[in-house]
Amino acid sequence: MATRHQVRQSVISLLYANEMGSEMQEFCDEYLEDRKIRNRQRDFTNSLLNGILNNLEKIDESLNENLSEYKIDEVSAVDRAILRLGAYEILHTDTDNAVIINEAIELAKEMSNDTSPKFVNGVLDALVKK
Repeated sequence: MATRHQVRQSVISLLYANEMGSEMQEFCDEYLEDRKIRNRQRDFTNSLLNGILNNLEKIDESLNENLSEYKIDEVSAVDRAILRLGAYEILHTDTDNAVIINEAIELAKEMSNDTSPKFVNGVLDALVKK
């Protein structure tokens, strides 16, 4: 069974694929099957993904308010996906904020560059404090 961390990794990958113009539903189903994400974990993945996509404008607004040098559209696609997932969970779920930020930092360490974990931490921490 997939862990919540693996689900979040999948959400980041799917958000990235969505930005690159993939045919989302078909790609999503195939991707989750390949990663062996099924049942409740698939439901969790879809709820996160759909929640982000359905609230994208508000999420990006919140992120832009907490970005000092850039706007969300100027951030790398992977970091943008990580920030959107973190912001969605902070704003729309009951998951503890410390857990959300820690997960986002771990995702940035695994999936992005050396400066990303500190950047992601700063932006999400600022969002929590507002």
